Amino acid sequence: MGFSNADGSNCISEMLRIKRYNFEKSNVLTSYKCKQLQFEVNYNLFIPVYANTKTEKMFGISGKTEARIVAWKARNGINILRICLGIIFIWFGLLKFFHGMSPAEEIAGRTILKLTFGLVKPSTSMPILAIWECIIGLGLITKAWLRLTLILLYMQMAGTFLPLIFFPHETFHHSVLVPTLLGQYIIKNFVLISGGILIGATLKGGKLINKLILEEKAVKLEKRFGRIRRIIRLKTA
Repeated sequence: MGFSNADGSNCISEMLRIKRYNFEKSNVLTSYKCKQLQFEVNYNLFIPVYANTKTEKMFGISGKTEARIVAWKARNGINILRICLGIIFIWFGLLKFFHGMSPAEEIAGRTILKLTFGLVKPSTSMPILAIWECIIGLGLITKAWLRLTLILLYMQMAGTFLPLIFFPHETFHHSVLVPTLLGQYIIKNFVLISGGILIGATLKGGKLINKLILEEKAVKLEKRFGRIRRIIRLKTA
């Protein structure tokens, strides 16, 4: 089912005309059908977010196929992230059980030694850190005690940034804007923390939403229940 560039231009012009008459409906996602073309228009941005275009023909992906791919990512993205993080923690944790196998062993041992004022030697701290990381990994993969697992993750990640403070001459070249290879190894942990925060947002059943209209409904319901909770607190106080 083909269409001409003129048909597409006419559809967009018609949508912009509707925008002028419906300006008060900003941030509302609606569907507009024009000459066998289905558009979803964000009135706030003037952008058709689903349409058969030359770009789709170029990459061979239709709008419906792309929508299915995005929906699959929304359904499975959090689980993939959780399992991948778990594998990384178990992998890196196991390496710390064997002396000289982990590139982070030396800096981690010296950091814990300095943090504990020389009380905990690397020979003691490394096995503890290895067990800690393996517990985090197993918790992420199995989802067992996930809330506690994430607390352990946040604590462990906070500790990984201490070498930036304790040993700046080893983690930066002349400036904090120019990290060494060790500094880059540490700074990349921001990604792991971000992943942990995202997983934590789903602890009470939260999920990624791949449709704007569902997101707006969810926000409205959250605000409504928030008001109800405040009213209940005032009545019980």
